Amino acid sequence: MRAEAQKLSDDIKEAIALLRRSLDWETAEDRLASLNAKAEDPNLWSDAKNAQKVMRQRQTLERSVEDFKRLQRDYDDALTLIELGEAESDEASVSEGEAALKRVDLEAHRRSVEAMLSGEADGMSTYVEVHAGAGGTESQDWASMLARMYARWGERRGYKVKLIDESPGEEAGIKSATFEIDGDNAFGWLKTEAGVHRLVRISPFDSNARRHTSFASVTVYPVIDDTIEVDINPADVDISFARSSGAGGQHVNRTESAVRLVHKPSGIVIFAQEQRSQHQNKDIAFRRLKARLYEMELKKREAKANAEQAAKTDIGWGHQIRSYVLQPYQLVKDLRTGAQSTNPSEVLDGDIDPFIEAALSQRLKGGGEAIVVDDLD
Repeated sequence: MRAEAQKLSDDIKEAIALLRRSLDWETAEDRLASLNAKAEDPNLWSDAKNAQKVMRQRQTLERSVEDFKRLQRDYDDALTLIELGEAESDEASVSEGEAALKRVDLEAHRRSVEAMLSGEADGMSTYVEVHAGAGGTESQDWASMLARMYARWGERRGYKVKLIDESPGEEAGIKSATFEIDGDNAFGWLKTEAGVHRLVRISPFDSNARRHTSFASVTVYPVIDDTIEVDINPADVDISFARSSGAGGQHVNRTESAVRLVHKPSGIVIFAQEQRSQHQNKDIAFRRLKARLYEMELKKREAKANAEQAAKTDIGWGHQIRSYVLQPYQLVKDLRTGAQSTNPSEVLDGDIDPFIEAALSQRLKGGGEAIVVDDLD
């Protein structure tokens, strides 16, 4: 086997070994058989929440088992084609086998990354909130750039991206925005994006063309359904109402349909105004509060293994997870993993998978997430 094909083969074997471990392959088919038996039990749906949980687990495991088998089969077929071609001095067959091996390598890499998404909520859709830091127009413009980056990322993946709420900036950009990104594993992919993001550039708003540093924070939490139980004490929540500031014609000027929740124990603030009905906005706000509290609980569990930043981190120096430098040179650098790109325009257009994969890999290996101040001027 030629050197390049051998390297691909070794990489694929390593990925397959990782997938076997993540699946606990020795017991995977037995577990699937058990879930199939439960799914066929006519009494299963007497407990709807449990039934939904069983069906979700079954679907996920069944898909993982089938994908693993297909990957192993495609790998074996590619190797066989190469071996036969070499035995018969058939260069066309060897080349075809090597091309197949490259395709298997790409798929194995993708599957290896997905194997990192094993958290309790990783398979869920997600909310993404972006908030401008101190700095007025500069930070507000940066926040709008970040919001677009995540929207473009979701669109590239074929996810449904919905803008739920937005507070416009005073001159440009946004003060804050909340998106819902709907699709399998959306939360699992984006959870490591939470933190403070720093931008360095020559300001388009500065007549003296000076270099400015801006900050914006990103919060990521899963969209949860009724199968997730989160108890909220009504006495812990302050509720207030206001007139909506978004589109809606005369209605938004005449009725106080927007809802603001403050969860006193955690300090979480939720604002919902996308519906015309106050009642509907209240339901939406409580669902998002429930999701935020659930995500906080997940972080508490992770904190035993990962030193994460507190939820109320200042949006400023010393707390950023990634720097985006546009001038005097071009570099995007993740301060936790060292992953970097010299093409900020592509990153800001949604090409953030390399950063996500590096952060997920670091978590999988048990690496801490201590935040450091970067060395970029």
